[in-house]
Amino acid sequence: MKGDNRLDSLKGVGEKTKQIFEKAGIGTLDQLLAYYPRRYDSFEEPIKISELREGETAAVRGCLTAPLSGRHVRGLSILSGVVKDESGRVSVVWFNMPYLRNTIQAGKPRVFRGRVKRKGGQLVLEQPALYEEEAYAALGRRLSPVYALSGNLTNKMIVKAVSQALEERELVREYLPEEIRRRYHLAEYNFALEQIHFPEDSGKLLLARNRLVFDEFFFFLLQLRRLRQSREKEKNAFKIPPSSWVNRILSSLPYELTNAQKKVWKDLEREFQGETAAARLIQGDVGSGKTILAFLALIAAAEAGMQGALMAPTEVLARQHFQSLSRLLEENRLPVRAVLLTGSMKAGERRDAYEKIASGEAAVIVGTHALIQEKVVYQNLALVITDEQHRFGVRQRETLSKKGKTPHTIVMSATPIPRTLAVILYGDLDISVIDEMPASRIPVKTCVVDTGYRKKAYLFLEKEIRLGHQAYVICPMVEESEAMEGENVLDYTKRLREALPEWIQIDFLHGKMKPEEKNQRMERFLRKEIQVLVSTTVIEVGVNVPNATVMMIENAERFGLAQLHQLRGRVGRGKDASYCILVYGTKGKQIEERLSILRDSNDGFEIANRDLKLRGPGDLFGVRQSGMMEFSLADIYADAGLLQKANEAAGELYAEDPGLEREEHRDLRRKFEAIVKNQADSVNL
Repeated sequence: MKGDNRLDSLKGVGEKTKQIFEKAGIGTLDQLLAYYPRRYDSFEEPIKISELREGETAAVRGCLTAPLSGRHVRGLSILSGVVKDESGRVSVVWFNMPYLRNTIQAGKPRVFRGRVKRKGGQLVLEQPALYEEEAYAALGRRLSPVYALSGNLTNKMIVKAVSQALEERELVREYLPEEIRRRYHLAEYNFALEQIHFPEDSGKLLLARNRLVFDEFFFFLLQLRRLRQSREKEKNAFKIPPSSWVNRILSSLPYELTNAQKKVWKDLEREFQGETAAARLIQGDVGSGKTILAFLALIAAAEAGMQGALMAPTEVLARQHFQSLSRLLEENRLPVRAVLLTGSMKAGERRDAYEKIASGEAAVIVGTHALIQEKVVYQNLALVITDEQHRFGVRQRETLSKKGKTPHTIVMSATPIPRTLAVILYGDLDISVIDEMPASRIPVKTCVVDTGYRKKAYLFLEKEIRLGHQAYVICPMVEESEAMEGENVLDYTKRLREALPEWIQIDFLHGKMKPEEKNQRMERFLRKEIQVLVSTTVIEVGVNVPNATVMMIENAERFGLAQLHQLRGRVGRGKDASYCILVYGTKGKQIEERLSILRDSNDGFEIANRDLKLRGPGDLFGVRQSGMMEFSLADIYADAGLLQKANEAAGELYAEDPGLEREEHRDLRRKFEAIVKNQADSVNL
């Protein structure tokens, strides 16, 4: 069975099941096997009831003291009872599982395993799974995969499909050169694929993960080297001279650029006139002033009679950039035509934009992924700027660059990456860092608290809203899930509506909503029609809302520090004092130590460096930096050591055989070409 076979080639996968998988982006066996578990469940030895702690998942060995009692609340079926052992008693509760009432006998010993919560001052085992003692003991000898779920996809469905696919697939020929595998102690590929899904023990899981993470970094870095080499061969086809329009804008701004911004602008001006096209990463904390530099570069290109494109990761942000840029052009009376291009625009609006871009009437184009579709034809695209690079893959950036002769490329990122790693990850770009914040930027005050602080936090939210301000509340999940424990957006919104006064408008936002619905919800928040927005991290690269002064993050321990810092950057963008409340649901000294880094610093690069030192490589069960770059398994912070090894290996191999043309690299070349093709196919062309 080949990896490009469709999922319905597996037994038991019919049309309906296939559609469920496809909605999660899994259409082939290769995609299924690359859908790695997000974590692993280890069934540890049952503990005494007296040892249960709030926020943990635990198992106890005991028996019901009496038959379960049932009741209905707002259409919800609730079963409850009490389990006892020699050390004490604990309440148990199940929702919408009425059949358990006739299957669980009082007095019969079982293992109850579930999440420990506190309700009404007492600990409760919520929705515990039930096991016969022998069956639970057998589970304790292995790690069980837990996958990210969406729609009607269940963990059981994925486990069954992956298990069958591994049994029936054709083994893959080892493609990494033996010398590389031996030097870096890397497991064989087929072994790694099996053990990442169904590890026999934690040691073999670590071996498997290290191999697959190395592969992700290695092929990514080979692509970067190829991209840099192709760029270095291209002469600068768009020499942009110093701009009088830029000088006019700088003299009219209500503030002066920081010294760090001035230095970056001088670098860009010099490179725009150099022998080869500029290719530069501008790194800077949220609010450090990257966007104004992007606008200046676009205007300089326009004055030179050329076109510039700015690609943003979300439609809302693209629209806000377009409005801000249009206002800047109008205030300075500059004869520059800017157009907006997004996927949700009506067909007529898009056609009009296409015509203006093709004719050259539009000198500045702001948009989303729509900018790299085949229908977009540029007259003389001289400059490409991507905002928040980690939201765009190398292939997407390369595709936009190929819309004509090689244009100048500027990549802006607020993701705090230590310089040692940034040099590797952005190997095709020169790097500038804006390490100075504008004097007007007020640092966000941050506190780290446990769930017992919630009542006070809600009172604080209400106080800020009464002052006319707005707030974000972030949850790690959209809805309740069997794959992950923690607060979810939908239930939390209901809880917050009950906890806060009725006059406060509370709504939610998450990634599963349609783009148009997300845009409308965010626009309403911008217009102050919503006071509290409960959201997932979809707002991480959201719009600028100066009136938002509170960022409350539930289950903060489930996010990486770099991501928490970016979320915090959504507030503190106006003239008022702003606050970030980090609420952790799982107690532990290490968790508090990690989160205190954010409490003590507002410097993203210092935070990233301290996070790197604190965590180190090989933290299998650590917090992944969600969405970083284009890796599905690798984490640039926890896997920094592997990243450096992969960079060393890729550099040596590329220097010896840049085209991978040697006979001993044949299998490696095939794998590399397949990866590049898959990425090209995934780009919205």
